[in-house]
Amino acid sequence: MSRSTGRRLGRAGIRDVAAAAGVSITTVSDALNGKGRLPDATRSHVREVADRLGYRPSAAARTLRTGKSGLLGLTVTTYGDEPFTFTEFAYFAEMARAATSAALARGYALVILPATSRHDVWSNVALDGTVVIDPADGDPVVTELVRHGIPVVSDGRPGGTLPVTGWVDNDHEAAVLGLLDHLADAGARRIGLLTGTTTDTYTRLSTTAYLRWCERVGQDPVYESYPAHDPCAGAVAADRLLARPDRPDAVYGLFDPNGTDLLAAARRYGLRVPEDLLLVCCSESTVYANTEPPITTLSLKPRRIGTAVVQILIDAIEGLDNGRPIEQVIPTDLIVRTSSQRRSPRTTVSPPRGPARD
Repeated sequence: MSRSTGRRLGRAGIRDVAAAAGVSITTVSDALNGKGRLPDATRSHVREVADRLGYRPSAAARTLRTGKSGLLGLTVTTYGDEPFTFTEFAYFAEMARAATSAALARGYALVILPATSRHDVWSNVALDGTVVIDPADGDPVVTELVRHGIPVVSDGRPGGTLPVTGWVDNDHEAAVLGLLDHLADAGARRIGLLTGTTTDTYTRLSTTAYLRWCERVGQDPVYESYPAHDPCAGAVAADRLLARPDRPDAVYGLFDPNGTDLLAAARRYGLRVPEDLLLVCCSESTVYANTEPPITTLSLKPRRIGTAVVQILIDAIEGLDNGRPIEQVIPTDLIVRTSSQRRSPRTTVSPPRGPARD
């Protein structure tokens, strides 16, 4: 094998990009790092050539040149010091995988950080920026990170006046209103809700949308709340909801385990799904395609969100955002399955039966 062939098969360097693009090494550096006063056409041309050659900047060289570590943090802080392993849930796992890939594509690594309000834990890691998932109103970690000059982008529209660099979220109100209308069109006359006790935007907006929908259609709200980080509490709340005297004939669960919790509770009370009870839950898990019956799910598109938050964060770190907060809304997708299929309208709902006995 010749030397030139071996070089072509190796990792492309900045000199290779400069030669292929017909520009200087300085121009390549400025184009890829958002520096200098280059024409947009030149900057785009250099980036296209770098992508085609598979060029990736050297992390060590970048650290020496810019003083940045190339590390991005990712965490859920809503639950404070609770033992909440968020990557066990399908949404967070999908989001984290996409965010990791997006970061690596731009020469950064993603670090999963614990859900803790103690900033001294975070200060042990040299972060260039952080993604925080669903921060609560007045989140102390976000406030402290920003105070230390670390840009923060939130997965979820921040409540109050949190000083984030940008955010990416879904239109939760439109999503909830759409799925409630879907259940009503399928014959539901009393729709219930399983919701959380936290103050994060997702829970607050989704619950508010449900209450507004109830007011619009003239239905009394029927809901149960529980701490979303506690899976045992979710099963208990599902049981409470189906044991109420005003038991609903359809339920929307905001969190991943709610579908299986509600299916189990329905069986205990002798309720058939979808004949006696329609179900929808918000989940990215593929398990719901194979339950009996398959359960309709609302997808929040976590892979698109994971990619978007990292792009916004890195643009802010590299000064490509013009100093303006970036806000992006990602559409949701209702995946309709048997559990919410259309059936004949019902005018009455039977009173609750006791749990089935062996």
